[in-house]
Amino acid sequence: MVKPKTVLIKHSIILILLTLTLISCNSPAYISGKLEGNKTDGATIYLIKPNNLKEAAASYFGKAIDSAIIDTKGYFKFVNTPNTTEPILLELALKQPDKSSNYLITNNPILANYMPILWQTDEIIKVKANINHLQKSFTIENPSEINKAILELRDINLKAYETYLNGKEWHLEDGNQILDKEHAVLQYQTELMKFANNTQYLMPALIAIRWASPENDYERIPEFLVNQCHRWSKVQPEHTWVKQLCKQSEPDNLPVLIGDQFPNMTLPTITKDTLSLNNQLGKKITIIDLWASWCAPCRIENREVLVPLWEEYNTQGLQIIAYALESSKKSWQVATHKDGANRWLNVSDLQGDDTPFLKKIRVQTIPTNFILNDKGVVIAKNLHGKELMHWVKDYIEKQ
Repeated sequence: MVKPKTVLIKHSIILILLTLTLISCNSPAYISGKLEGNKTDGATIYLIKPNNLKEAAASYFGKAIDSAIIDTKGYFKFVNTPNTTEPILLELALKQPDKSSNYLITNNPILANYMPILWQTDEIIKVKANINHLQKSFTIENPSEINKAILELRDINLKAYETYLNGKEWHLEDGNQILDKEHAVLQYQTELMKFANNTQYLMPALIAIRWASPENDYERIPEFLVNQCHRWSKVQPEHTWVKQLCKQSEPDNLPVLIGDQFPNMTLPTITKDTLSLNNQLGKKITIIDLWASWCAPCRIENREVLVPLWEEYNTQGLQIIAYALESSKKSWQVATHKDGANRWLNVSDLQGDDTPFLKKIRVQTIPTNFILNDKGVVIAKNLHGKELMHWVKDYIEKQ
C-alpha cells in the first residue's frame, strides 16, 4: 500500500528548454537519432542531466542541457556538449505538444517517454525509437558495454512489468487483493533487484534501484538498498551518487532490517497491564504483527492466518504480539474479540499512527510483521497468507 508522491518541477526549467532550441543546427551532433511512428507536429526531445540520485531515471527532472525539435522525417540531434570529462548519465525525454515540458511517464515502461543512457567525452551516439513507445523501442547503434547493460535492464524491466503488473486490476476494498497487489509489486521489483545485484556496472545498478521505486519509497525492500550501498561503496566509495545511496540506506532512514535485534520496548496491553517485548519472546519464534481494526487485509490475516497458526503452534514455541494502530480502545477491543485475536498478546499506545513504537521501528505501512527468533533477532519479515503459514510450519518443525 505504497502511497504515490507528487514532485513539483521548477518553472525556470521551461525557460532553459526554450533557450536550448535556439542552438545552431550547424554544430556537430554528439547524440542524434530518428523517431519513427506517427509524427506529431511540434514534438521536442530534451537531454536531461540528473543532478543527484533521486533525479535519476524516475519522475524527477535534473538540468536540461540540450533540446531539439524533431523534423518532419523524425530526425533530431543534440549539439550542446555537456561540460564534463567524466562519464555521465543523461536522459532523453520526449515532449508531445499537449503535455508539459516536465511530463514523464515513469510507472509504465510500455509507454515511457524517456530513456537513460551513459555518455562519455567525445562519444558519438546514434539512437532510434518509436515516438509512441520511446523507452520500449529505444536502440543504440554500436552501444558501449555500459549502455548494453542499460538496454538489458530496460528489457528486464519491461518483461517484469508485463508479467506482473500490466493489465492487472485489484479491487483494493478487498483486503486479500491489497496483499495480492503488494505481492505482485514485490515480484516485479525482485527482477530489478536481481539485475542490480548481478551487474558489474554502477550506473545500470543505480537505474535499477530507481526503477524499483520511482516514488523513492524502499520501506518494503530496505535490505536491498543496504546491500547495494555495501557493494558499491567497496568499488566506488568516492562517487557522489554512491554516497547519496549510502546516506539513504542509513538505519535511521529504514525499518528494522533482517538480522537486526528488534528493539525492546515496554508497551501497554489491552488489559491495562504493560509488557516488555524481550520478556515475552516465544521459545522458538515470535511474530510482531502490526495491524488496525480499520485495515481490511489485517483483519483477514487475523482470522485466516494467525488464528490457525496460534492454534497449531503456540504450544510448540510460537508467540504472537500484535501492536494495534488504534486511537479508540473500544474499536480495538471489538475487532480483537471478533477476529479471535484475543488468544495472543495485544498491545497499543492508542495514539493511532503517531506512536513512539512506529517511530522506533521506522514503519509507515500496514499490514507489517517481523518474525523474531528466541533471542529477539529479526529472521524474516512481511510474510503473509499461505507464505507465512508455510514459513512458520517449516521453521518450527525443523527446530
